[in-house]
Amino acid sequence: MQTTSRSPALPVHLDRTAATPLPAQLAADVRRLVAAGTLRRGARLPASRALALELGVSRSVVTQAYEQLVAEGWLDASHGSGTFVAGTATAHPSPAVAQQAAAATTDPRLVRLDTGTPWIDPRHRAGWSRAWRDVAAATPPAGHDDPCGIPDLRAAIAERLGRLRGVECGADDVVVTQGTTDGLRALLEVLPAGAVAVEDPGYRAAVATVRSAGRAVVDVPARGTPTVPPDVVATYVTPAHQHPLGHVLPAADRVALLAAARERGAVVVEDDYDSEFRYDVAPVPALASLDRTGVAYLGTASKSVSPSLRLGWLVPPPHLLDAVRSARAVRHEGISWPVQRAFLSMLRDGYVDRVVRSARRVYADRAPRVAGVLAPHAEPAGPSAGMYSTWLLPPDRADAAVRSAARAGFDVPLLSDYARSSGLTGLVVGFGGVSDRELDAALGALVRGLDDRPSRRRPR
Repeated sequence: MQTTSRSPALPVHLDRTAATPLPAQLAADVRRLVAAGTLRRGARLPASRALALELGVSRSVVTQAYEQLVAEGWLDASHGSGTFVAGTATAHPSPAVAQQAAAATTDPRLVRLDTGTPWIDPRHRAGWSRAWRDVAAATPPAGHDDPCGIPDLRAAIAERLGRLRGVECGADDVVVTQGTTDGLRALLEVLPAGAVAVEDPGYRAAVATVRSAGRAVVDVPARGTPTVPPDVVATYVTPAHQHPLGHVLPAADRVALLAAARERGAVVVEDDYDSEFRYDVAPVPALASLDRTGVAYLGTASKSVSPSLRLGWLVPPPHLLDAVRSARAVRHEGISWPVQRAFLSMLRDGYVDRVVRSARRVYADRAPRVAGVLAPHAEPAGPSAGMYSTWLLPPDRADAAVRSAARAGFDVPLLSDYARSSGLTGLVVGFGGVSDRELDAALGALVRGLDDRPSRRRPR
């Protein structure tokens, strides 16, 4: 179910379940309104504070959108007077201008410091190319492939899960998917009717997937001893590296969570999205290694190889496996054979292990650099691990930092973007998908927004 906010003062629509950041959505809607002539040159836009209140978002969402549109020439801003449609804006633009405005919805022109883009060492490019040459030399199946995936790939994944995550499973237990959300959808389809508990703050795509399946989302605190609310059929967790706070679920809490789920008759959905990138301690065994009967295990190649590969895996509890397999077979939902075949080659060739090891070294170097810059200004939400770190800040300071980063050309997520009922606020700083130079520039911009001490300001 889509969550939409509307403003009577400005006919815009914000979808909190979409992957596109809210400031980019707002900016795109305003561009379309100007391009269509609905907002004419010289028209005054609502004040950022008033529009934010009507939309039910933080003021930084509106200010970031306005600042981007001013920079692009769509709007003019005058301190003390307001924000207006630029005098040079065309009330009836050419098709090329309208097309540019629509394209900007997915191209906010900012370098994203997100939590999902990995670092891929360019020195390993040969291994990537070799895998696709193997695909070209192989013979594809004549008809529809196994809806659960190529048997050899499922066997390789099962072996890897047993070796690295302690999950005892065989090839027949593994279902290859189009990533984490596809695996979650496959599981939700075969569960009884009922709500699903999701950590708050938590993974936004998981929330959107649960809602799109027609199920209610029940918020459970991401911090503290986990609970399984009554009347839920599943509880979604990220125990190896809580997304986005970053902590590891302690052993005692793991046992308590599994016991509570058994008592409620609920399935624990374990999203093990980046456990291979711990560099402070050895990876903690997966929840599924403790209880295969009550845990559905989700994994992905997005954090190790590439998000664009769109490949993951689901190991459902044994009692749900046949239902998942049957549902996928009826709809011919097998994953692209070339993608599966390439990933199998990457596993056999050792490419996946090489890119993981090199990325782990890069993250281990970047995490303390981020901490060294942000620790004087903010409180870490959890230990450093993976390709991002989260920092707790009051909302006004977090907004100031994000605005400063946007002015410098960087998109840094707010912690509040991941929250629903939680009051936690701060920054979520990804450092995987950027260069060292971009990371340093982004950190500098964040600090400029956070450092409001007069003694640290340069004279004009």
